[in-house]
Amino acid sequence: MKVLVVGNGGREHAIIKTLLKSDKIDKIYALSGNGGIASDATIVNIDVKDVIKVASWAKENAIDFAVVAPDDPLVLGAVDLLEEKGIPCFGPNKKAAIIEGSKIFSKNLMKKYNIPTAKYETFSNMESALKYLDTQEMPIVIKADGLALGKGVIIAETLDSAKEAVRSMMQDKVFGASGSNIVIEEFLTGPEVSVLSFTDGKTLIPMVSSMDHKRALDNDKGLNTGGMGTVAPNPYYTEEIAKECMETIFIPTMEAMNKEGRTFKGCLYFGLMLTPKGPKVIEYNCRFGDPETQVVLPLLKTDLFEIFKAVAEERLSSTNVEFYDKSACCVIMASKGYPEKYDKGFEIKFNGDKENIFVAGAKLDNGKLLTNGGRVLGVTAIADDLKTAIEKAYKKVETVWFDNAFYRKDIGQRALKANGEK
Repeated sequence: MKVLVVGNGGREHAIIKTLLKSDKIDKIYALSGNGGIASDATIVNIDVKDVIKVASWAKENAIDFAVVAPDDPLVLGAVDLLEEKGIPCFGPNKKAAIIEGSKIFSKNLMKKYNIPTAKYETFSNMESALKYLDTQEMPIVIKADGLALGKGVIIAETLDSAKEAVRSMMQDKVFGASGSNIVIEEFLTGPEVSVLSFTDGKTLIPMVSSMDHKRALDNDKGLNTGGMGTVAPNPYYTEEIAKECMETIFIPTMEAMNKEGRTFKGCLYFGLMLTPKGPKVIEYNCRFGDPETQVVLPLLKTDLFEIFKAVAEERLSSTNVEFYDKSACCVIMASKGYPEKYDKGFEIKFNGDKENIFVAGAKLDNGKLLTNGGRVLGVTAIADDLKTAIEKAYKKVETVWFDNAFYRKDIGQRALKANGEK
């Protein structure tokens, strides 16, 4: 079978490397891919947001199955267009992808169906938002309604910084149209957990839990990023909490989307906060998380392509999804200056094997792999226990080199502490 994977980052590289293990696939195309993905798939140079062209190319090239991985093409309706052309897909249609495409929609959905989340208000008028802030306690969370490359959430510690965040979104349009409407919500405390799940709208199967590290610098300092590293499983996510989440959040969300006529088929991502009052939803994503995918999929025992097909054909209930009882750690190697200004074009050199090294921001130039983004690589290692996985990941980082590289030195330390380790 010929499979098309839409996307161009580390998440897509992890998906492609996992799909390559399936004996059902003859060829994988990556649209638009990147220089690192080019070693594992045939690159198609079409913008992922040009969903009409994406669907047309897939039809013209007799693609048998498509995986739409990033949020933008999902929200723009790539799955709808592909399916109209007779190409089965893994990923939600446009109506379902709104669960990530609009934070206002998702917050209102949770309120309507009593799914636990932070208290909130929504605003389309800046002056009303600013007046509301005068009545609230700090810190507080301000979110752009639409997609903003994972950066449309600001935690404001003071009233002045909260108002500055509102003005930057609604007046200065730092996130473009995505910040025309905003959500202001209470600041929750507790460990964060990411849980990705497979769902066909009838059955929901959670994957291994993970812990992301969003801040750019060690000890959770610095600016928010798309993610500087992950570990799995998350030690805070116990069997008891998993059961509670399934009953109060996961199944109710799947059923709520069905009742709204927006049946979700694909990977539904739950960003959770384990608060003193129980687990609450911080955010939904309509796709695999990045870099959570880079630790979750290497632990998958079942053929990923078989799961994708089962979801598309709504027969997930009869599919046995298994994960290895191991731990994984992913360290993101980024360009110095990320998430703000950084230089590109430095050659990436590997002095070891490339297994479970996922390329996010790189291009090929005369046969050389050059840095071409803020987050450049995700370096993942697997072991029987978390401490060993972390040690192996950092040893692996030492086998990769490029000018201006930087990475956090403390990925997984919070998780070890939760386990009573150092």
